[in-house]
Parts: sequence; structure tokens; C-alpha cells
Amino acid sequence: MSGQDSANTTTSGLLHAKAWAEAYELIDLQLSPLGLRAIDALDARAGEVVLDIGCGTGQTLLQLAGRVGVSGQVIGVDLAPLLLDIAARRTASLGQVSLRQADATFLDLPSASVDAVFSRFGVMAFANAVAAFSNFYRMLRPSGKLAFTCWRSFQDNELDQFPLLAAGFASPIDERPFSLADPDHICATLEASGFSNITIQSHDENVSSGDVDAMTSVLSRVGPLGKIIRENPALRANAEHRLREALSALGVDPAVVQLRASVWIASARA
Repeated sequence: MSGQDSANTTTSGLLHAKAWAEAYELIDLQLSPLGLRAIDALDARAGEVVLDIGCGTGQTLLQLAGRVGVSGQVIGVDLAPLLLDIAARRTASLGQVSLRQADATFLDLPSASVDAVFSRFGVMAFANAVAAFSNFYRMLRPSGKLAFTCWRSFQDNELDQFPLLAAGFASPIDERPFSLADPDHICATLEASGFSNITIQSHDENVSSGDVDAMTSVLSRVGPLGKIIRENPALRANAEHRLREALSALGVDPAVVQLRASVWIASARA
């Protein structure tokens, strides 16, 4: 990677974190049902140590802390200090939650030190997925658990496709969110990393951040459309107008505008 490429990547990450921080409560409303499916698959128990990869602003930390209780531990990992600051505020009263700023691929927790590894959409952008999952495998105790939620294809996801097409764009400019869209690729990656008892389940669910204005706010900040707007701010006004009009034309309950999200719920054992 050249110096310019690295600078562009850093800038893109900062813009994404800022957008996420601005709308995290609305984003949580949208993503929580999808993350909870993977938390159920993880089946974390009281007293266990759980590693949360890409914990973001901390909603999943709160949900996992409720599963492991005060006798357990939840370790949140994320690259973005801005998001970790929010997570720290939200979990300040929970002694069982701790945070690490790190690239999870190189996280240096001791070997065989955690009972479970979880992620809600935090495992799709690794430069070397096998290296990352191999590190998770190393940190897991024997028979430790892994479960995560990741996106299926762009074509399967109305949640991503609808706003992009509504704003006049044909395809995403970044395919990384869909890097695990192929279940065979997920299986091969996990097997190469040492995991067994791999299960991958397809799940579709209508999700929402609220009314037309709330959905417009979220979808123009994150996801494929959000990335285009962040990198081309002059497009925001027109894109938001077109998206709001398209959402309004759906003819659904104006207080709860839903779009279909299509994900994989993957689980495995060390």
C-alpha cells in the first residue's frame, strides 16, 4: 500500500466513524435484531469471557454483558477511538466490560484466554481473513465458541440496494462489506483457521431505524450510499431528497419504515 493509499484509507475510516457516531442510536435500532441472532447462536453463559470484535459504540457490549453477568467478562475491540469513547460512556457502570483499541487481526490477548468470540458486522474488512480468524482461534479455550453476523450479497440486501438505487447509483463503490457473502468462502476461511462444527444459517429480517426521516438519516450516513455521500459531500442534498421521496412512496406505516436485511449467522467451535 502506498503512502497515499494509506492516507486515503485512514481518512475514509475517520469519516465512517464520525458518521456512525452521529447516528449510533438510530443505527442500533436497525442492527440490533440482526446482532441478537448471532448472540443467541453464541449462547454465552454466566461467568464466561467473551471477545466482541468491532464493538463500535457498544450496544453489543451491553447485550453480551447481560448474558455473562457480573461474574463474566466482555472485552470490546475496535479500531475507532471515537466509537470506543461512546462505548466507554455507555458501559461505564459495568465492571465486567473492558475496551481495547486495536486491529483484531493482531490483538495480543493470551492464548486460550476467552470462552467465546462474537461479532456484529465486524469481520468483513480484514486484509487477511484467515490470519484474523486464526488469531481468534488462538485466543479461544479448547471447544470455545465463535458466532458472528455478516452481510449476504448486495443483490440480496434491500437495505443496501434500495437507498443506492433510489439516489441514482447502480452499485456500491466498496465491496468489502460483502466480502463474506459466499457461504462456501466463510466455511473455507474458518476451516483454514482451525475451526470445526461450522454452521452457516441464512436469515432475512425487516429492520428499521424509525420513520422516513430517521431512515433517511441513517441510510445516507452508513452503508453503500453513505460511503458515496461521505466521499462526495456535494451529492448529499440531492441524494437525501431522492431517498426520502422513495421511502415515502413505499406506502407503509410512516412511523416505522422497514427494509429487508439479508445476513448469514455463522457459528463454529475451536
